Order: sequence, then structure tokens, then C-alpha cells
Amino acid sequence: MNFLWYFLNFFLHHSVVQLQYTESYETSFNKTVDLFEFENLYVTILGALTNNEHIQTLNEHTNRLYRASVHQEIYLASQSFILDSNPLLIALKLCEIGNTSHAKAIIAGHGFDGNDLTLTAISYVSDFYHVPVLTIASRENLFSDKALYSYIVRLVPPYMYEADAWFSILRSLKYSKVVLIYSQDEEGRMVASRFQMLTEESDIQIERTEEYESTANFTSVISNLTSEDRLLSRVFIIHAKPEDIDECLSAIVHLQHLKGFVWIVNERALSTNSSFMFDGLLAVRLHSSFTEENLLIDATTVLIETFYKFISHTLFWNEKKPAINCSTIEPWKYGKEVYSKILETDVVNGTTGNIQFNEEGDRVESLYEIINIQNKQMKVVGTYRTNTTTCHKSVLCRQIIDKTELQLDENDIVWPSGERRKPDGIRTRRNVSVVTIHETPFIIARAGNDCEVNKEVPCPRLRKNGSVVVGHDDFCCRGYCIDLLRELSKELSFVYTLHLVADNKYGSFEKDKDDKHKRWDGMIGELIGYEADMIIAPLTISPERAEDIEFTKPFKYQGITILVKKSTNTSNLASFLQPFKEALWMMVLLSVHVVAVVLYLLDRFSPFGRFRFSPRPGAERGDGPVIEANAEDDALNLSRALWFTWGVLLNSGIGEGTPRSFSARVLGMVWAGFAMIMVASYTANLAAFLVLDRPETTISGINDARLRNPQDGFTYATVKGSSVDMYFKRQVEFSTMYRTMESINYLTAEDAIADLKAEKLKAFIWDSPRLEYEAAQDCDLITAGELFGRSSYGIALRKRDAWINPLSHMILSFHEKGFMESLDNVWIFSKGMKQCSDRSSTPATLGVSNMLGVFLLVAGGIFAGFFLLAIEIAFKRRKDKRDKEVEVSRTALVHWRKKIEKENSCFLLLFSTVLPFLSMITETRQSRTRLLQYYERRTRRRHHTLDNATLDKFNFICVPLRLDERRLEPSSSQTNLHVTSSKDFTVCKPVELSSPTRRVRFQFDKNDKHEQNDDRSTKKYSTHRVEFQIPIQKEVNPWLNVDCSSSSAKTRSITTQKIDINHNGPIHPPSMTSYTDLVIVSANVVFT
Repeated sequence: MNFLWYFLNFFLHHSVVQLQYTESYETSFNKTVDLFEFENLYVTILGALTNNEHIQTLNEHTNRLYRASVHQEIYLASQSFILDSNPLLIALKLCEIGNTSHAKAIIAGHGFDGNDLTLTAISYVSDFYHVPVLTIASRENLFSDKALYSYIVRLVPPYMYEADAWFSILRSLKYSKVVLIYSQDEEGRMVASRFQMLTEESDIQIERTEEYESTANFTSVISNLTSEDRLLSRVFIIHAKPEDIDECLSAIVHLQHLKGFVWIVNERALSTNSSFMFDGLLAVRLHSSFTEENLLIDATTVLIETFYKFISHTLFWNEKKPAINCSTIEPWKYGKEVYSKILETDVVNGTTGNIQFNEEGDRVESLYEIINIQNKQMKVVGTYRTNTTTCHKSVLCRQIIDKTELQLDENDIVWPSGERRKPDGIRTRRNVSVVTIHETPFIIARAGNDCEVNKEVPCPRLRKNGSVVVGHDDFCCRGYCIDLLRELSKELSFVYTLHLVADNKYGSFEKDKDDKHKRWDGMIGELIGYEADMIIAPLTISPERAEDIEFTKPFKYQGITILVKKSTNTSNLASFLQPFKEALWMMVLLSVHVVAVVLYLLDRFSPFGRFRFSPRPGAERGDGPVIEANAEDDALNLSRALWFTWGVLLNSGIGEGTPRSFSARVLGMVWAGFAMIMVASYTANLAAFLVLDRPETTISGINDARLRNPQDGFTYATVKGSSVDMYFKRQVEFSTMYRTMESINYLTAEDAIADLKAEKLKAFIWDSPRLEYEAAQDCDLITAGELFGRSSYGIALRKRDAWINPLSHMILSFHEKGFMESLDNVWIFSKGMKQCSDRSSTPATLGVSNMLGVFLLVAGGIFAGFFLLAIEIAFKRRKDKRDKEVEVSRTALVHWRKKIEKENSCFLLLFSTVLPFLSMITETRQSRTRLLQYYERRTRRRHHTLDNATLDKFNFICVPLRLDERRLEPSSSQTNLHVTSSKDFTVCKPVELSSPTRRVRFQFDKNDKHEQNDDRSTKKYSTHRVEFQIPIQKEVNPWLNVDCSSSSAKTRSITTQKIDINHNGPIHPPSMTSYTDLVIVSANVVFT
């Protein structure tokens, strides 16, 4: 406000006096122009300096440069005045001298008593008339703002570049955390902004920035910062105004925060020489060579070098108007060009070093001294040469700082309380809040508060309403990470409190609308929000997470894999056919039959095969033409050839039908060699397919087509918001998979594994340690494919946390000692191996399911055998029936022929007797009615049982029966038949009866012989079956009990349900006087 008042008065005064001096000013101006009209080119430098010594220095150096210059055609001159504390007077002086001296640049010195209004007044005039100003003393940060001060060029760096020196010192001393305290003014804010920009994305973290007011109580401010539990830093940087430094330093000493602390103050605070400065205090200040005299010499050099660049600029030198013409408001037209040339001017090895300017007009290279208070004295312990090239990003600024020179020897520094050892710079927290998440086998949580000592630790789960904790649920935790946490706590001597994350999430982020800031949830959100100090869980180290939190060295290396439910080892019924392909089986089967046919043909056509047809079984020479048999009955026919080839192939032994010819035997040996090779190959492959069989997974790995090209019904997923989820999200090649999983992903791994076991999910993609554990625990689960997306688990902390290095070193030590490997064996592998050890330690053994097809093949062979046996029996019965009918006829004919020849019977009688019998036989064979048959029994059966239902099934054809018997008339209830003597059966010509009849079959017994008068009595008959038709009248009761011996006949009532027919001896006809009386030597009567 004072400056504005001064400047208002200046312009009012100037506007009044301008009218009074217009005429005289024009006359004086013309005279001045006439004065400078000669050959040499004149340059005048206007100096607004602090004292006469500076004015004299300017004049001397100007003359020295003129005499030493090679451009003698340019005359150098200077005209100066001493700065006043009144800005209005300074402005009037500039107008007065500028109008008369044709000054083209201004050199400004230090203001009166440090009053920055002096330079402000000069800058207003220079900005108005576009005249460049080189300042050699003003370092206020405000003058770097080109929107306000467009034509100021400074040979001294502004105070805010002290931040560059602080940053370099902290990096050199390897301090990672710092607290910044600064004043609540423009200077303090610009320094804080510069320092914050430098520390962004660097290894140095500003834990707290504290802006204090002018009325602040430093004792309270410093006490709060040093006692806050969340602040670990013991390095404090103070940027204070000179009037505040005494109170600030006295508060530090009063609170006795010296030992273990690092205190750094700014240059302006150091310049006060406060009596409260204590040993160990650090500061930076501009190098002692940067005095105003030296800076004045360098400023003159810069201007002279700049004007030399205009030597060929004719219009510039022909300009008749002064640069500062207060009689007009028109700016100097060459002002901007001169200002640009000044910024482009470089002076090498100037009095204060190399001189170069950045875009803001600030000096690029400056030299600082690092001051350490020792014994109440300032001692230089290092230097820092800064490079303040214009940079607006932290990365670019740090790249520039990396090119700077810092010389600092830690051994020369004395730290607070006289310590020679460098403080750690951080306060080690001994009570650490740890957050974790339930994830088997790393963290196994169970509900309850009865935790087992030395096995479990309490880990309550907080209940929140928004961000407010409203309660907790008790849990006890054990597992891989718990054992690791216990060992770390023991080795590093810290106390921890463990709790489960409230939302049961690892941590995912959403970006704000500005797309710059992230909002994390889960464990990472609690860590960043200072709700926890450490995360110990199976937390994957990922690029997204590493941007906002910091990880220790990995404690577990892992990757991503896929868990699927093991496909059942289904040994199908044809598993024994697996060793050969279908085409090979067909070739083997074809070869068996082809070789059999060839063997048959070779033995058939070979002259040495002696192939003959065998005689008909039972044929006799007298039966007609009979083919005589070969001496060998086992000649090789086609069936025997097939039997031979199959027997050789299956190694079943050959009992008959081997080849006889040499050619066939050669082929047989070749076939035997073929069979040996095929059987050996089959046996070897069968072992490979069955004994070494392993169940296959349903998918082959991450590149499986069903994953890359999702199909309906095949579902796969991971855990929502996890590192695996983020991995698929950022990988372009997995974009299709990510879109498929996004709507299916589960909240927890337990839910996904449960659905996988229930076959609601086909594949679960997750971290390999957990899936290997699940596969070891449940033998129905198996991991598929190779690991991909390899990463590792680490302990997470906030950026630049004090525990990062100690924890990392201890984890590396655990790896070297084998402690981490022992945790793997205890929690990931050992327990599962107890259940599934057979899967990897012993080969698979064959079970019934593996060879069920072979057993079914044998069963099929058995059923096929019985089926073929039934066919054979039916066929044999039919054949035997026909053969015996023919045999009976043939035998009867032979016997009749012999009887006729013996008795010299007439042809007519023979013809009349035999012809009806042959007709009877033919009619009987062709009849389709069922016959009641009598069968031979090997052991004679005396009792035969019939029921009424069985007898009613038959219809009998009756013929007249001639018996010597006495017949009784049938009654209404029963019919009795009494036989009083032996029966003579006489065969007569059949008669046709209309009444129902029954037929009886007699069967000869091969063990009985004929009478002596029989010409066949010396021969033993084979079993012959002859059918006789015996009449039984309808009115005669068919239910008979007949004793065929000479004893009286026994009768049974018709009401009887069963009938027994017994015979105790053979029936003997009295004689066979004629053929018509058939002799039955022995007969078994059987009703069927």
C-alpha cells in the first residue's frame, strides 16, 4: 500500500511538471542529440546502486572493458545514482538520467535495508519502457514471475532454488522421509512448491508439510510434529522468515529434540546469526564469491557482451530517442530484442563463475556452500553447484539435478548433541498395525476368540459404517504369513496388532474424474489411509500397486495357473484295445483268416499233404458206396486251419490239425514269428496305456482354445479386484478372456473353488501357491498347464516407510537360511502329500475298471459258447431223428428180407405185409401231431409219473389191437382192464378212426438180448427206436396201471391225478412165426 501511494504521488507530480519542462526539455534534448553526433557508437549503462563504492566499481570496470575491448568503435559509459528508500524518488531519478544519458540497460543493486520496493519501482519503469534490468542482489522468488516482472534478469539465484540443494543433500545422506515447515507467505509457498515437485516420484517422501502463521507458537508446532505417532521422519527442513528464526530455534532447544534429529534451515534464517543456533544445525548459503562487487562486474560484462551483438545493427545505433523517455508513454522499440540477447549471452569463467540464464531470466549455474554449526561457528562442510535450467516436471528437474555437483563429506559434519554418527533420520515404530485377509494356506481364519497359544493370533475383523468403525468380529488366524510375521517380529523387535480387512478385498482402484488420483479399497486402501501400517498377506507385487505403495523384497515367488477338476480316468470297455489302432486290429484279424485259408490251400494241393475226406461216422461197407478214410484222421481242413492260426496267435497250444506239407509248415513258422512280434508289441503298449495311465486335464493351459475363444457352457473366472484380475485387464492379448470373466469373477477364492468342486465352474485362474495347495488337499483337483504371469508376494508398506529396508534384509536372510522353504513344506506341500502321495510316489495299478472290457469279452465268449451249444444240440437232435428213422426203416427191411428168404415166403405175402408197415413209418414221420414218446434211460427207471395236463396235450392214432384179454364194460366212474396173460402184439393195417386217439412209443433197450431162436441173438443191438401204433378205444379209460409181467393187472380209478406204469421184467412174445408178429425182447414203456 505504501508503494502504491508513492507511485500515485509520482505520477501526479510527473504529470504536473511534465507540462512545465516540455519546452526546455526539448531544447535540452536537441542539444544532447547534437552532442552525440560523431563517429563513435556510445553505450550508457544506468546504475541504481547501493553506495558510492559500487558506483566506482561500475565506472572502473566499464572503462577497463572499453580499453580491453576489440570493438573500440563502441564507447562505453556508465551513469549511476544511489538508491533511495523512497520508490517515488527512485522512479524520478530513472526518468531524469534516462532522458539525458540515452541509457539502454539498468543495473540494480540491493535495496535500502533489504526493502524490496526499490527493485519494484525500478521494474515498473523498466516494464513500462521495455528497458532490461540486471539485478545483482534481489533474490526474492516473486521476481521470477514474468507475468509481473517481464524485463528483470538476475545474476543471483532466487531463494526457492535452495530446494534443489536440500534435495541433493537428502539423497546424499540417504534420508527417505522429511518434514517441511515453511512460512505462510509467497516466499514460503514457492519454496515448498519447488521442493514438492522435486520429491514427486522420487525416493524421498515428504511426510508432512506444515505452513505456520506469523502468530504461530513454534513450541506447539514442533512438539506436535515430533510426537505424532504416524510421522516417522526425524529430518526437518525449516524455511522461516528472519524475524521468526529465533523463536523457532529456541523451541527446538527447549523441547530437547536434538539427539537423533536432523535440522536444516534456510539461508535467510542463517544470515541473522541468531544466538539460538545450536551445534549440528545444517544450512545452505550462496557461495562467498557472490558479493555485490563481483556480481556488478559480471553484470557489466554481460551487458557489454550483449551490445557487441548489435555492432552491425545500424538502425539500433541510429536511434535518436532515449530508451527511457518519461515525456511519452511510448516504450523503447528495441527493448524486447535487447532483453532476448541478454538471455542468450553466456559468460564463461566470470568473477562468480559461468553465467547463463534460463527462460525466466534467472541464473542457471550457482554455487552454494553447505554450512554446519560447530561450536557456535559456521563451518563449510561441502559445496553444491546447482543447475536451474527451466523445468516444469519433477522428472526433468531431477535429471538436471543429477548433472549437478555435490561435494559433502559426512565425517566432517557434527550432528545435534555433538553426535558424530549420522542419525537414522526416522523413528522406528515398535507398535505396528498389520492388516491381512483370509487366504488359505497363507492366512487361515476361524471365528472365535479362543486362539491356541503359539499357533494362532487374534485377528478381529472390523465392522464399518462407511469409514466409521462400529464394532468387530473375533477371529483367530494361523498360516504361512502368521509364522513369517512372528519370526520378523522376533528378529526386528517390534510389536504388532493384526486385523482382517473389513471389505475382504485385496485392493483395487478407481480413478477420479480428473483421471489423476486413485481411490483404493481393500487392504491397500487401509494402508494408504493410515488405518494400517503394514500388509502381510499373499499380496502380489504389481506395477499398479507399486505406484502408490512400496513392497519389500519378495518372500514368495509364484505365478498364475489354472485349477480344474480332474477328469475321471474312465477306462472304457475297449481299453484293452488301446495299444493298437483300429486299422491295425483290422489288419491282424484279416491276416488270421487269410493265413488260415492259405494254409488250407497249401496242405490241400500239396502232394505231401495226404489230404483225404474222412468216412461218414457209423458207415458200414454193406451200406452202399463208402469213401475209405485216410490213415491219418486229423487231416488239415479249413476249420482246423483257422483253429491253428488263432491258436498260434493267442498262444493257446495246438492239439490237432497241424500242417502236414512242407510249404504249409514254412508259412506256419512265419505266422508264429508274426504272432510273437504282435503279442510282444501289444503287451508293451498295454502296460504304457494302462499301468502308466494318468488322468488328463480338461484344458491344456492358458493358450487352450476354450479359454481364448470362450464357448457356451465352459465358464472360468478369478477373484474380482485381485492382482490376477488386473493382470488380465492390462494384457491386451487376454482382453477377450477378461471380458468373459468380468461378469463371472468371484469375491473370494473359497467361493470359486467350492463351485469348481461342484462343477458349476470349469476352471479357476489364481495364484499358483494357493492352487497347488488345493490340488494337494483334494486329489480330484489338478493344476493345468504351465505357469504364466510370473510375479511374487511381498510385504506392503507406505512409500518410503522406515521398515522397508529392515524387513527386506530380514526376508533375504530367511531365504538364505532356508526358513522360507520350510514354510513352503509345512503349509503348502506336506499336508496335501499325505492324502495324494500315491499319485506321485508309486505308479498307477490296474483295477477292475481298467480291465473290465476283457472280462466282458470272456463273458461274451461264454454266452456265445452256450448259444452255439444250443444250436448244435438242436441241430444234432434233428439230424439224429432223421438218421434213426432211416435206420429203423433200413433195419426193418433187412430183417424182413431175411425172414422172407428163410421161410421162402411168397412175394405177395411179403409185399402185402411190408408195404403197410412202410406206409405206417412214413405217415408217422410226416405227421405234425405231437407224439407221446418213450426215451431210453441209462439207469433204468422203474417209476414214471404223468399228470392229466401232460396227457391231454397229445392226440393218439389208434390201430386195431389183438390181445388175449378179458374186457370189462366201463362203468360211469371208471374202466378197469385186466390182463391175464402175456401179450402178443400183432401189427395190422391201420384203420381210420374218427374218435380221439392216443399214440404210444416203445423203445428197445440196448442191454437186452433176443431169444435163442432169433438169428440176431448173438449181437448186441444199438439203441433203436421203433414207433408202434397201439389202439386204445375212446371208451377205454386211458389212465391205466399196467403190470407187464404175468401177474394180475392192477387198476386205478380214473379220478386219480397221476399214473405209475411199472414193469418188472421183459415182455416175451411166444414166438415169431411170421413177420407180422413183432418180437419185443425188452421194452421200457415211458409216457411223456
